[in-house]
Amino acid sequence: MNTIYLDHNATTLIRPEVIEAMREVWAAGHANPASGHRPGQQARWVMEHARMRVTELLGGDPHGPDGDRLVFTSGGTEANCLALLGIARAGQGGPTGNPGQILLSPIEHASIVAPAERLLDDGWRVDSLPVRPDGVVDVARAAELLRPDTRLVTLMLTNHETGVIQPVAELAALCRAAGVPLHTDAVQAAGKIPVDFRRLGVDAMSISAHKFHGPTGAGALLLRADAAVEPQVVGGHQQEGLRGGTESLALAVGMMTALELACREREKAARRMTALRDRFEQTLRAALPEAVVHGRSSPRLPQTSNVAFPGLDGQVLFTALDAAGVACSIGSACESGAAEVSPTLRAMGLARELVAGSLRFSFAATTTEAELDEAARRIIAAVQQLASM
Repeated sequence: MNTIYLDHNATTLIRPEVIEAMREVWAAGHANPASGHRPGQQARWVMEHARMRVTELLGGDPHGPDGDRLVFTSGGTEANCLALLGIARAGQGGPTGNPGQILLSPIEHASIVAPAERLLDDGWRVDSLPVRPDGVVDVARAAELLRPDTRLVTLMLTNHETGVIQPVAELAALCRAAGVPLHTDAVQAAGKIPVDFRRLGVDAMSISAHKFHGPTGAGALLLRADAAVEPQVVGGHQQEGLRGGTESLALAVGMMTALELACREREKAARRMTALRDRFEQTLRAALPEAVVHGRSSPRLPQTSNVAFPGLDGQVLFTALDAAGVACSIGSACESGAAEVSPTLRAMGLARELVAGSLRFSFAATTTEAELDEAARRIIAAVQQLASM
């Protein structure tokens, strides 16, 4: 039985064009881009071209003394850690300063929650914004929660489990008025919906290449020129001292190529995936009227569908679908080993039965209508068989 892969929010398959672009970089035999000789300068040109191009594709402006800065990282997790720990600690005046407050939403990815917990252990105050049942964070409450010692606010651009798009620009306006930096995790959004760093008004934004058919091990943190950041990886002067270590030309070019392709095809792909997602959900709900689609009434990513099957255990259904050749997920791949149910769905205030019986299905431009129809058939059969037991 062929496996139908519906877990593209965990990772997408790298595109052949990206592989070829990276192969050309490796074949060129570039020198270390940090070296001062001519071969090093040539490698530096390739690196800086990729840096500027990625910045522009994300709606940033890399030009001039007030240009936005892009720090290449090993992925979204490192970019989020650099933002949370680096900006918060820089705002407190360095490691010897006084801890302050950070404000985040309870639907953030584990790579946001973990550094927030690190700050909490160090004496910081961590407060959460409330989430409505439709999956949208209530940013109006931020005005009540911001304090004189607030060092950083973070809110993801789109949720990795439900696909619900968050009102980041609205929160950015509140934070800007209060003089507080705002970071957004755009890992699931980049390459799938329009992302404009300058228009959002944020101070920092994280992305990860393998979410838009780029290479694994490649991420980035985009920063405003005046954003103060304390480096978390030290030992070298690379990337303006914000992340030490030799930069990978191939990964930078691979990310640039993947993002160029994704942005070029984004509008057409979004229309197609939205139609496929809606067809998939309608098929499930027609055969299983008790099924609930989380965040259905809110603006969502075109490729994400989180469905609850009341009365069933999500882990049991996940295992049954894996055996039936449908690869999906219980939540974030980074959190799937946790014993607790989805923090995102819990934060939405949903009944435990709905939370415990939910699975995430995520698609890509390569997903076909025939695949989704067959996947829906297998899902319906598995749910009905488990329900009868």
